[in-house]
Amino acid sequence: MEAPCVRVEREQGEETRKRLAEAGLLADEWKIEVAEGYLYLPVTDPEAVPADLQVVSRSVGERDTPDTPTDLLGFEPSYERLGDIVILDEDDPERAREIADAVTASDIPAETVVNRASKVKGELRVRDWEVLVGESTETVHREYGSEFLLDVAEVYFSPRLATERHRVAEQVEAGERAFDMFAGVGPFAIPFAKRGAEVVGVDLNERAVEYLRENARRNDVEDRVTAIRGDVREVAPDYADWADRVVMNLPHSADEFLDSAVTLAGDQCVVHYYDIQHEDDPFGPGEAAIRAAAELEYEVEVETRHVVRSYAPHELNVCLDVRLSR
Repeated sequence: MEAPCVRVEREQGEETRKRLAEAGLLADEWKIEVAEGYLYLPVTDPEAVPADLQVVSRSVGERDTPDTPTDLLGFEPSYERLGDIVILDEDDPERAREIADAVTASDIPAETVVNRASKVKGELRVRDWEVLVGESTETVHREYGSEFLLDVAEVYFSPRLATERHRVAEQVEAGERAFDMFAGVGPFAIPFAKRGAEVVGVDLNERAVEYLRENARRNDVEDRVTAIRGDVREVAPDYADWADRVVMNLPHSADEFLDSAVTLAGDQCVVHYYDIQHEDDPFGPGEAAIRAAAELEYEVEVETRHVVRSYAPHELNVCLDVRLSR
């Protein structure tokens, strides 16, 4: 069977395997092959593989797979994994219980299974959860070499955005000053700091800020991360003209905070602006809002128009990477 594989010298094989596993990119159904001093590591999404790794197509064998929930149920359930927590989104309580029991009986290393009991709500962006298996809703999530301690019942975190966060983090250079306006537990801030940036992260959620500080310590970047609990509109004047890079990952209402982003921006600043818009014009409203807020002081250049994911029928979650030049 032909499959996309990362090709690395055998000496870098284990390090690369761990790196791909942490990013959720290893294709477990295919064997890792060794030939002529190289390892061939099958991957699920070649487009998401970091640019410094070589992807080739190669014939690989099928691996003996452990029992999965699909094997036990006879249908393929939808779920996400966040550390050792499995997250369901089922409206039918009986179906949710059936899937939870199958997860427990499978070889998935899960301590807790939860079902979404509400949408993201309130200014702290948290959900209600029904705990079906286990007790603790706290876990350690790993992605692209960083680890994040968090409690899904107390903070907002989406594992689906790992590839997008990595895309942005790879743009960061050592010595930059980066400001994350809605930092959460640090999924942007921590990788930025690991690349040598000085980072300020702000969030209204006191528990998220506590986790951000702990995650900075866990990832050995506490000396480069400042975590602030508060409304970024009140914090921004203290960092006026400070930032080389600003992250605005609050896609339903980021436009309400553009004045603060302009306050934060230095003479040259890249703003990563997240938005949710109709597929007919996913980028236009955001770009218009940025220009209206910034063009009195800055030249505005849209460097990247990027679709992050499909959000709802006919709606897209998008990112505009915008350079402001005073």
